[in-house]
Amino acid sequence: MSTHDSRPPPLRVGDHAALDFLNTVATPAGGPVEWLASGEDLLDWLKRAGAIDEAIAARFRSRREEIDAAAQEARRLREWFRGFASRYAGKKLAASSTRELTALNRPLAEDEAYRQVVAASGIATRGQGSTPQPLHWSAQRRWTSPRRLLQPIAEAMGDLVCHADFRLVRACEGVGCTLMFYDRTKGHARRWCSMSVCGNRAKAAAHRARLREEKQGVRR
Repeated sequence: MSTHDSRPPPLRVGDHAALDFLNTVATPAGGPVEWLASGEDLLDWLKRAGAIDEAIAARFRSRREEIDAAAQEARRLREWFRGFASRYAGKKLAASSTRELTALNRPLAEDEAYRQVVAASGIATRGQGSTPQPLHWSAQRRWTSPRRLLQPIAEAMGDLVCHADFRLVRACEGVGCTLMFYDRTKGHARRWCSMSVCGNRAKAAAHRARLREEKQGVRR
């Protein structure tokens, strides 16, 4: 866990792991908060996101300089992706956008992922027929260095770029809010990172504006 006791937990309002990653720096209470200030922060965030487990985190926790370097690289990747997402938010991605994805494809090319056949756990998967299958594919990764911690982040970004409708990637309309989200609402009319925060602030501001207009109308 991080030692930054004054910080709130990382925000999970993006409705996609890649956007939650972008939101690891934000201004939830008026001042900027950085949730990836150190390698320990990076391990903590990846655990919260379900990208690694404690066994993997423990493997790297003592390698302070290396995980701090990985966190620095993660911040650089985050800010590059923020620029990409901000440029294309609300638009349909074209094939030509691949020219801008070198910074993403570079860490993806370093991956050491593979698959294993393992026993199915919980509810067994089903094959082409109706018979439950006792075995299934399991995605694995060789965690050979702290730099491999960037892989699940890059994968999430790749998933957003390849499988999501970028027309539904939105920036919160709250004044001063920097958060982004994927609009999964039925009518695709989401405007705020959170109704309990920016949504209520906007409603309160609109209410105050109406009261001022009413007072000005009475004076006239």
